[in-house]
Amino acid sequence: MLPLKTKLIQARWSGEAAWIPFGDIELDIGYENHTSHPAPGQLLLYPGGFSETEILFPYGATLFASKMGQLAGNHFATIYEGNEWLQELGNLVLWKGAQEISFTAI
Repeated sequence: MLPLKTKLIQARWSGEAAWIPFGDIELDIGYENHTSHPAPGQLLLYPGGFSETEILFPYGATLFASKMGQLAGNHFATIYEGNEWLQELGNLVLWKGAQEISFTAI
């Protein structure tokens, strides 16, 4: 999946979180280290099922959910450096719309 260049958009059901939708893409992975209550900066990968495949990007208080109800996603990465900017990023997504983001392997 890397490198990934896409847009973050405001999550509709999960509180203070943005998301990256992947639609019906099938990743053929199960649940591991999954949670519904990620802390700010704890990125979740939802492999699909009740909702579409996505990455959830929490920037504040989050309960991962869809219109079908509560979900759990695989916690696969945590932002440590620059996490003081998460709330500002969240405000940009919420009030200014989709924001460009990219992920690369280091």
